[in-house]
Amino acid sequence: MSVPILNASGCLDALTAPEVARSLDAFVTKTVTPFPREGNPPPRIADTGQWMLNSIGLQNPGIEAWCAESLPRLRELGIPLWVSVGGFSAGDYTIVCERVDELAEIDVVELNLSCPNVEEAPETAAELVAAARAVTTKPLYAKLSPATGDLAESARAVADAGADGLSLVNTIRGLALDPTTLRPRLASGAGGASGPALRPLALACVYACARAVDLPIVGMGGVVCGKDALDLVAAGASMIGVGTALFSDPSTPDRIRAELTTEVRSRGYASVATIRGAAHESVRPSVVSTI
Repeated sequence: MSVPILNASGCLDALTAPEVARSLDAFVTKTVTPFPREGNPPPRIADTGQWMLNSIGLQNPGIEAWCAESLPRLRELGIPLWVSVGGFSAGDYTIVCERVDELAEIDVVELNLSCPNVEEAPETAAELVAAARAVTTKPLYAKLSPATGDLAESARAVADAGADGLSLVNTIRGLALDPTTLRPRLASGAGGASGPALRPLALACVYACARAVDLPIVGMGGVVCGKDALDLVAAGASMIGVGTALFSDPSTPDRIRAELTTEVRSRGYASVATIRGAAHESVRPSVVSTI
């Protein structure tokens, strides 16, 4: 069995591209908040070559409208569903997680604890995880930022607070200027930077957290080919998230599976599972995926 492949939250609209979504092992929704959000003003996306900047601002219809309008159609995909939950306080996360806990269709909750395009909640990541844990029995994955000072310590803190897994990493804050006007290309100024240049940061974060906690990790950040996925698995990832690459190549999930299989076999390994954690001095026991 190959490593499960998911989309990074916000990088695929399953309702307009259902066949692409069905090529994944699970679909991760765009972040949902308690109440509707219009998001940031346009322009909200800028391509800089090795980076893609976005400042969507968590645009979404709010949890109740999402449950009524989007969830019934997402159910038709026939694959596991992860819902990304966001907010601006522990109370916000509690409202959404409590509602999601009632939904049999949702398999996993991914807590967006590090969106660089909006104001952060005043609580720590661990406090937000604890608030969510108190109102839901569903598996909780904490999505963390590569900009966190001591990511390994943060991983330990969210694990102690009740996280069942980690999603590493979210985008990192970046700025692009218009070459003519020398003003920011995004209306909001800076935005979340993703793309191939994020890959070394993501790899370092997965490596550090895999040494710190015994939790399954979704490794993401700049994944465009099977070798990228292989590196994240060797660093300790149990699953792979694909983001920016989906915008230019919708066949990325199937292609990465094929390329990853080739990479594993060319190195003489029997399966992806046998290579997990190979970057560490002592290979940790394989963690069972939640998919």
